Amino acid sequence: MATKPLLAQRRSSLGSVPDLEAILSTVGSEEPTGVHRVSNPAVTEFTWDYRKGARPQLDALYEKAKRAQWNAQTDLPWDTPVDQEAVVAANSAANPHLDLRNSDLSGTTFRHWSDADWLRFGIEYQNWMLSQFMHGEQGALVCTAKIVETVPWIDAKYYAATQVLDEARHVEVFSRYLDEKLSGHYPINAHLSSLLDDIIADPRWDITYLGMQIMVEGLALAAFGLIHQTTQEPLLKQIVRSIMADEARHVAFGVLSLEEFYAGLSAAELRERQEFAYEAAVRMRERLAMQEVWERLEVPIADAMTVLSLERPERRLFHSLLFSRLVPSLKRLGLLDAADGWLRARFTEMGVIAYESVEDPLTLPNTGW
Repeated sequence: MATKPLLAQRRSSLGSVPDLEAILSTVGSEEPTGVHRVSNPAVTEFTWDYRKGARPQLDALYEKAKRAQWNAQTDLPWDTPVDQEAVVAANSAANPHLDLRNSDLSGTTFRHWSDADWLRFGIEYQNWMLSQFMHGEQGALVCTAKIVETVPWIDAKYYAATQVLDEARHVEVFSRYLDEKLSGHYPINAHLSSLLDDIIADPRWDITYLGMQIMVEGLALAAFGLIHQTTQEPLLKQIVRSIMADEARHVAFGVLSLEEFYAGLSAAELRERQEFAYEAAVRMRERLAMQEVWERLEVPIADAMTVLSLERPERRLFHSLLFSRLVPSLKRLGLLDAADGWLRARFTEMGVIAYESVEDPLTLPNTGW
């Protein structure tokens, strides 16, 4: 029996214009045990059909994944020195269009910030961003293990097993980089946490695919591409380049699997998937408000809202680029135009529909499917 996505029960600010005050006031809380538990009602499925060849594209992806494995401890130059303050300064100088200091900040706390304040913000933002990547990669690790259990095809189980290893490696890499090269961790963002909870808690195996392989991994792939283009730190650049090659396979795995399955769904079932995809997109947009950083820096919500306004061209471009991988994948799955174009209308309101036919908007290096 179909179950309404839990995400739909907790939506907070759907629409083309986010309610930033509500988003910024939503904060998570550290769990004293250091453990977070989510009930997972999914059914584990065995298959006794071991024949290969029914899905040759998945077979090819599995072979590629086996050849492309790398060792997080020995295949990266961990002896590269990282001066976090110098990296923040270099990134700002190289990307003035992303530097908040170049905006109209009149009437806000930022107007009175010194160079030292902006440097601290840059450092905290780095710590926060990579912490969220680390948490998201653990979410992917758990979700992919669930896919191994629940997907009904042996070739998909084979490939998903390789992704479990990929995700473990990604968690390992970000954890080590944060511990050895940066200056602190952040807890998981409340909006990211609720999204991962909903993906895990939904019993339908294809929702795990849609939420993680298409939505979360698609945004991560675009985010890593943006970092690869903008960071001046060579070790981080090499890390995200290596991870991007893995992530591109992960998105392809989701598309190849769901394309077949969604072709057999009813209009009502497709509409449920559209709603889930849209609600997941909103959650990921809300995550970008980085309220944990503003809280640590003691920045008033009103001032943070000014900085994060989507009316500013550079913020609008930044947000839309992060969704550049999602829209083409959802179009290929038939979700953009099912139900009389319901999802197309929502993404048009969000300002991201222009990416529907763009295959590689960030010119990502060597990540072709």
